Amino acid sequence: MVTKDISKLPKSIVEVTVTIPWSDVAPKWNETLQRLAADVELPGFRKGQAPLDMVEKSLGQKLQDEVLKVVCPQALIEALQGENIVPIDYPKYQLVSMTLNQQLVFKATITERPNVQVGNYKSISAQRPAVKTVTDDDVNKLVDDLFKRWKAKNPANSPQPTANSQNSEAAGSINFNQPQVASTAPQVLSDTPDDAFAKTVGAQSLLDLKTKIKADLENEAKYNNELDFEELILQEVEKMTTVDVPDILIEDELNRMLVSLQRRVADMGLLLEDYLKSQGKTLEGIKNEWKAQAEKNVRMELGLAEIARQEKVEITDAELQAEIDKIQDGKLKAQFESQEPRLHLKHSLRQIRTLDFLKGLVKTA
Repeated sequence: MVTKDISKLPKSIVEVTVTIPWSDVAPKWNETLQRLAADVELPGFRKGQAPLDMVEKSLGQKLQDEVLKVVCPQALIEALQGENIVPIDYPKYQLVSMTLNQQLVFKATITERPNVQVGNYKSISAQRPAVKTVTDDDVNKLVDDLFKRWKAKNPANSPQPTANSQNSEAAGSINFNQPQVASTAPQVLSDTPDDAFAKTVGAQSLLDLKTKIKADLENEAKYNNELDFEELILQEVEKMTTVDVPDILIEDELNRMLVSLQRRVADMGLLLEDYLKSQGKTLEGIKNEWKAQAEKNVRMELGLAEIARQEKVEITDAELQAEIDKIQDGKLKAQFESQEPRLHLKHSLRQIRTLDFLKGLVKTA
């Protein structure tokens, strides 16, 4: 039977010193020795036929390491039974002593789920920012940009492209959902946007194009306004959350932020290393700059999760599967056949539902 000594340290670090009598180690030692001996070939003996005492001596550290890989995790699980400790990372093991036919002593260091306290979130307040007004100048600028791109691809004297071949290129992300114009549309010879140009991008006229662009910009402004409002609420959650944030969670958040930066840099056609060099920064320097923000992000995330726990916000398996079924990309969808991505998605959906709950409670400041 194992004995244990548990020490709780700052940042939710827990050190567990475990002592195991040799009577508990011996069966695994002998089993591992027998398994490894089958592949050992010593001088004067056929492979797997050498005496176990000679094999044991020849294996040395390898035998000990193989035994520890199995014995330590099992002993730690037994030591934590009945304790209110929920690990959130993989244990780090350190051998203290191992004396054959006597005992094994090792130390395991783990990070436990931190204690999170959230203030009176039911009285949370935030001021919704004003929705950005879309002006005629905003619309005209986008129309001009579209026109310049179109002109660059279609010189005035070249044959007029059909709407089918040019709609997606000229309009970019704008989807006008209009009937396609005939391929016999006249050439656009003007130096400024006109009705003929508008037809090449799926609109009925220049006025129709501007109307649709304005509607798109207004929808985008409303969407961004909602994101800004949610961010203000999350900032309030972070302020009222008290937790000694574990270092491992801060490191995980920093890595997530770096992956996001890497994707943005890749979209620019650059490598992260080259981008950092152009900015006169290093990877470690960036992480140091971002550390305070990463800690705030984690505190907010833990606070939101604690609110979800108190309010019993849950995502059912059916709701999770329904969300996965919405994914059109087969390769992406296949990733959710594994348990870990499903758990991550379930957590994200739970956090979103909790944020919606807070938006229903929020009092405008």
